[in-house]
Amino acid sequence: MLLVDSHCHLDMLENSLLAVEEAKAQGVGHILNVCVSLKDFPKVLEKAKEYTFVSASVGLHPNEQEEEPSVEELVNLAQHEKVVAIGETGLDYYRSTGDLSWQKERFRHHIQAAKIVDKSLIIHSRQAKEDTLHILKEENAHEVGGVLHCFTEDWDMATRALDLGFYISFSGIVTFKNAVSIQEVAKKIPLDRMLLETDAPYLAPIPHRGKPNTPAYVVHTAEFIAHLRDIDIDLLATTTTVNFFRLFKKANNHV
Repeated sequence: MLLVDSHCHLDMLENSLLAVEEAKAQGVGHILNVCVSLKDFPKVLEKAKEYTFVSASVGLHPNEQEEEPSVEELVNLAQHEKVVAIGETGLDYYRSTGDLSWQKERFRHHIQAAKIVDKSLIIHSRQAKEDTLHILKEENAHEVGGVLHCFTEDWDMATRALDLGFYISFSGIVTFKNAVSIQEVAKKIPLDRMLLETDAPYLAPIPHRGKPNTPAYVVHTAEFIAHLRDIDIDLLATTTTVNFFRLFKKANNHV
């Protein structure tokens, strides 16, 4: 069984070396180390460079308060061969309030950069369903595609994102008892459009909920969804791994 943790933050873990070794022992064959802060991008990239099976992204999270990156800056940072994605980027109306035109502009810049470098997008969307979908459509984000990471929305958003050519990624949240609507989406979406992630060190799945998350725990999310869909976990693991490398084409060089 070969799994991929399609979204985690190795540079935020207390012991990234131990986390990587534990993940390998659980059958995790590739890890995407995702950037949320441009000032921390050097650390994100350095972690990816330490391991052949770790890739990186470059982006500025919608809630981070930093100097706004230009399209050109994002394009330049994305040139390294270890950078396989742009993001995470998107909209978050839960943590940010007031006039959020700056957040929308930041999102657009990331999409434009992704199209220039031909690298897929990692989308963060929280309480911003309509604006997220509208900007993805208006900016022709389907040209590079991407994933709605840590999906917590409803079936309507899932189907509309799928129609735009995007993938849906599930974190440990799907294992929580109160995550009924997310579980419904996990049951219904086409298996060939699903990814798995941890978002470590956040959102540890049951039976580790409340503890620091780690890439090894992606196996618990995989087991839960396989049971939910009544399919063999090897099928789920194989398909989601194939999906990951289909979406993040540049990551194939680092397996």
